[in-house]
Amino acid sequence: MKKLLLAALVALVMAPAINAQDDAQAKRYNMYGVMFYNLENLFDTINSNGTYDLEFSPGGARQWDGRKYWSKINRMAYAISQMKTKSTPMGPAIIGVSEIENVTVLQDLVRDPQIRDWRLQIADYHDSPDRRGVDVGVLYNPRYFRVLNVTNQRLSEQDFARAREEADDDRKLDYEWNENFRTRDQICVVGLLAGDTVAVMVNHWPSRLGGQEASSPKREAAGYMCRRTIDSLVNVHGDNIGIIFMGDLNDDPMDKSCAEAVGGKRHIDDVDEADDMFNPFWNVLAKGVGTLAYKGQWNLFDQIMCNGFFTKHYKSKHKPQLTYLRCEALNRDFLKSEEGDRKGYPLRTYSGGVFLNGYSDHFPTMIYLVKEAQ
Repeated sequence: MKKLLLAALVALVMAPAINAQDDAQAKRYNMYGVMFYNLENLFDTINSNGTYDLEFSPGGARQWDGRKYWSKINRMAYAISQMKTKSTPMGPAIIGVSEIENVTVLQDLVRDPQIRDWRLQIADYHDSPDRRGVDVGVLYNPRYFRVLNVTNQRLSEQDFARAREEADDDRKLDYEWNENFRTRDQICVVGLLAGDTVAVMVNHWPSRLGGQEASSPKREAAGYMCRRTIDSLVNVHGDNIGIIFMGDLNDDPMDKSCAEAVGGKRHIDDVDEADDMFNPFWNVLAKGVGTLAYKGQWNLFDQIMCNGFFTKHYKSKHKPQLTYLRCEALNRDFLKSEEGDRKGYPLRTYSGGVFLNGYSDHFPTMIYLVKEAQ
């Protein structure tokens, strides 16, 4: 991985500055990208669960055949291949993904010639109880990240009870647990990134079906599930673990599920402890930049947060451990629709039942981390 001079790095992307007299003593840094991408219905062509999977089969409404499937794989691989930088020539070190049907589609994706040389690996795959059959997953480059363990967390009655405790009195009944409710499980991958212990949590929270307010309790409960995991990690590792929480949250950074349940903070100066979570995408959305749009309104559901481990040395010129550098909504021009009412919006695979041969209805997101080279 290309090493960066601190002086050039700081001048380009960081607020803290160093004087010219410090240049001679500037240290070299390595940069690592951590990305999230909703792959929008990456299904194979086999109807494996009946009614819910029929749509994505040759005989279904979308006539989802081999030609369309392999075109989708090609598109997704191309998009990921374009998310490298001069400082990350082998692409992101870690990629969280959502809306994938099974491990087979991920195997086909990482074998695509456009990213095959990266030798991306798939963390232990887990099938969720989601009725549509979509899951979350983690891809990683073994040159930079070594997996130690993988666990999965399920949204539970305990999480709804916590959300109910925090709810307004007149809405407590909206937070009742339904044992028949099914959604995506969370995956938590703990490993070593650049020698530091890092936990990566990937989520795909319940949708806004039925309206934002009516469906909010489910996402708030999901937020408390994530907070439960964060607290558990800090309880075991103290301030010696970096925690990266990401996913398609179906809420914006300022919404209750993100800002209160998870506790995502807008300003990095407000992050003091290992269990504090910094959400850099709050300010991104405030600037009018989002990852998906609906009826002319931009949202930023695809968020990546990081804990106090990554912010501890943010203002220091020394980065002895992985340190947050910057974030980005990867709204590249090739990912955008070029015409019609959706001009400038994400170019999706289907729209109005018409096959567009696009990418996804979400833009990916990325955070960049740096650490002094050894």
